[in-house]
Amino acid sequence: MLSKIISSATYGIDAYLLEVETHVEQQVPGFTIVGLPDSAVKESKERVIAAIKNSGYKFPPKKITVNLAPADVKKEGSSFDLPIAIGLLTSLGYIQANSFDETVFLGELSLDGKLRPVKGALPISVEARKKGIKKIILPMESSLEASIVEGIDVYGMENLLEVVEFLEKKIIKDKVVSNTEELFSRINKYHLDFSDVKGQENVKRALEVAAAGAHNILMIGPPGSGKTMLAKRFPSILPPMTFEEALETTKIHSIAGILPRDSALVTERPFRNPHHTVSDAALVGGGSFPRPGEVSFAHYGVLFLDELPEFKKNVLEVLRQPLEDSKVTVSRSKLSLEFPANFMLAAAMNPCPCGYFTDPTKECTCTPPIIQRYMSRISGPLLDRIDIHIEVPAVKFKELSSDTRSEHSEKIRGRVIKARKIQQIRFEELEQIFTNGDMGTKEVRKYCVLDSAGEELLKMAMTKLGLSARAYDRILKVSRTIADLDNSEKINSQHVSEAIQYRSLDRELWKH
Repeated sequence: MLSKIISSATYGIDAYLLEVETHVEQQVPGFTIVGLPDSAVKESKERVIAAIKNSGYKFPPKKITVNLAPADVKKEGSSFDLPIAIGLLTSLGYIQANSFDETVFLGELSLDGKLRPVKGALPISVEARKKGIKKIILPMESSLEASIVEGIDVYGMENLLEVVEFLEKKIIKDKVVSNTEELFSRINKYHLDFSDVKGQENVKRALEVAAAGAHNILMIGPPGSGKTMLAKRFPSILPPMTFEEALETTKIHSIAGILPRDSALVTERPFRNPHHTVSDAALVGGGSFPRPGEVSFAHYGVLFLDELPEFKKNVLEVLRQPLEDSKVTVSRSKLSLEFPANFMLAAAMNPCPCGYFTDPTKECTCTPPIIQRYMSRISGPLLDRIDIHIEVPAVKFKELSSDTRSEHSEKIRGRVIKARKIQQIRFEELEQIFTNGDMGTKEVRKYCVLDSAGEELLKMAMTKLGLSARAYDRILKVSRTIADLDNSEKINSQHVSEAIQYRSLDRELWKH
């Protein structure tokens, strides 16, 4: 007897529907799965047989063939256990052969028949609704995530027996419903706040400018100056996520299996902090069947790279494409996948190997050639994509012992949101440009016009401070953001003056 069950699998950050065809006949006993299954799918026959037996059903010795269609696409993962089991029980006559054309089945089975959570429930639910599917049955632990999508009935199940009884209408189950308004009421409720950081007002200001214009930022300072502490609080001043941003970010986290089980939606901007020993595949994505990397997990959030020169050179170089295109393309011989990677880069580094090159109180033990080699680990093309370089000095005892509370993140975020709204209106007719940080050379020439005083100041900075040519456009873009924070339509000389301060690595000090 033949049965057909609809299931689904992920491809990149999206999903596609597939058919699980099960054929049972009276021949020499055997169990074969075809349709380009990987090892996890091939092993499902052992889980399925044990789960069926331990759920109280007899499993007669027959020849079983399971086909995962379309057969020319590689299948991976354990989420096909449930559809295979339902197809088998239908073919064996334990379930009435009702039409399941409008139901998607997903779930990994344990040997005792319990359902375990699956990856990619959200993108699968999105795809099912697009294809007109009305119902999705999956493990209870994955049901909340799938229920974010409106227009499809989601049923969470505990075990195989419960699924069979539900299909046979022996039990009634309530649909799982998510309250998106309640989820979004928790947006940006960060435990970390800028008011926790003593001193460093100039660095906080630089981070505010970076957040307002979506500029990448590099902090340079001695050990213990607070670089990591400041970076961890950076997401708390970014604008709240929109529902569309939250949905796309959640899809990435879902297919990677890093979405917390008690969370149906990523409502806070991600903050990813990979160690400097990370591989290029782990950072941007890869593998034989490509998976997203840290740059995609930081989508619409912050990617923080601490001790930037300690990262391998090839790892830093692969960052160039996502920083430029806001996406990562991973190509293999048989497939090519694209992962979104629209993140803000926040990086930190010591000024030299010992860390005290710019510290006025401690002596640096590094020679100029050692410092130069250390700085050269970060390539020019990568620095080209970082708009703001800010020095983070050691905090003085007077500031550390002060009882004065700094400005709260909430207040800073209010100014950032206002500046972003100005940019939204400015670029509303342009595609792929939403913030000042997204501007190319053409847009910089149009929207970053200086008055004569500003032009003269920038000219003097280029010559007297030894600023490089690459700094020119960066200073103009950052000046535009500072003017937006000041609610000024024109870029004045004080805006240019502040922007010049944010190009530390272009000064002569770092070139000798």
